[in-house]
Amino acid sequence: MPDASPTVRAIGTALPPHVATQDEIIGALQALWAKEHFNPARLEALHRAVRVNTRHLALPLADYVALDSFQLRNDAWIEAATDLGEAAVKNAISRAGLSLQDISHLMFVSVTGVATPSIDARLINRMGLRADLRRTPLFGLGCVAGAAGLARAADTLRAFPDDVSVLLSVELCSLTLQRDDLSVANVISSGLFGDAAAAVVLEGNRRGAKGPKVVASESVFYRDTERVMGWDVGSGGLKVVLSQSVPTLIRERIGGDVDRFLARYGLARTDVDHWVMHTGGPKVLEAFEETLSLPPDALERSWRSLETIGNCSSSSVLHVLADLMSSDAPREGQLGLLAAMGPGFCAELVLLRW
Repeated sequence: MPDASPTVRAIGTALPPHVATQDEIIGALQALWAKEHFNPARLEALHRAVRVNTRHLALPLADYVALDSFQLRNDAWIEAATDLGEAAVKNAISRAGLSLQDISHLMFVSVTGVATPSIDARLINRMGLRADLRRTPLFGLGCVAGAAGLARAADTLRAFPDDVSVLLSVELCSLTLQRDDLSVANVISSGLFGDAAAAVVLEGNRRGAKGPKVVASESVFYRDTERVMGWDVGSGGLKVVLSQSVPTLIRERIGGDVDRFLARYGLARTDVDHWVMHTGGPKVLEAFEETLSLPPDALERSWRSLETIGNCSSSSVLHVLADLMSSDAPREGQLGLLAAMGPGFCAELVLLRW
């Protein structure tokens, strides 16, 4: 039988034009929280520990002071997400050598703001996309949505092998900062998360596109872990829930999950040539490395992404995949495993073949 696997034709990335160093962000937050008698040395230590050097921000750093309500932050999110989403889609379609009119399905993922009509609907009007475009906006998957969205977009193309699907991820984490929350989780998040977008163009197998094939995917839900990661939604907006148990869960679960997934296709870890892992933070990447017994430098692209743009939630793993695809590292026939974890708590595994 012919291979029914969809192809990742191209990935377009987009970053906001406003860049801040970790030093600049530390200074701004120390000034913000000075009246709260927050220990400035403690803030700096937590920010240094996440190993992020620079981040892109939806707005100039000075403009965040005026965003003193959920409504103002969310309005800013809608405007910036639409701009950044358009840039990412145009970049991806250009790289794929296709037209905007070729897109038959647009999936949009984000967890950092809310909009109805959703961002994908606003892009149809703004970009002149097809009126019969099938739209799938997804909210709530958080960091895992880049991997999950890639898998779901591929699932759609298995049913529509002549079609073109685009997965768009836009995460503006900076617009979720809770200025009255001095919890360790919020302080760490203020040092770890950045803003970014990524758009992935996938084609059904009948189109004969070149690129890595989405061979298979696996979703894993860990029961009774709802308080590990997510949001508490209050009058002030989206308040981060981030447990210290995330690295422990990875060490306990991901090795067995990966082994079972690969074994289903007659494979083992040693058959994987490229590891594309979500940049959850230093402890998360270290847990992946140790638990999966990865070779040295296996996650070098993930580490570099973390250092240069931070953890950009669902967009991060797609930026890492884009980095890999733009290099000359993959060879025909090689395998890649893309993985991310997120609220639920859950994991998503995607097997790629070049």
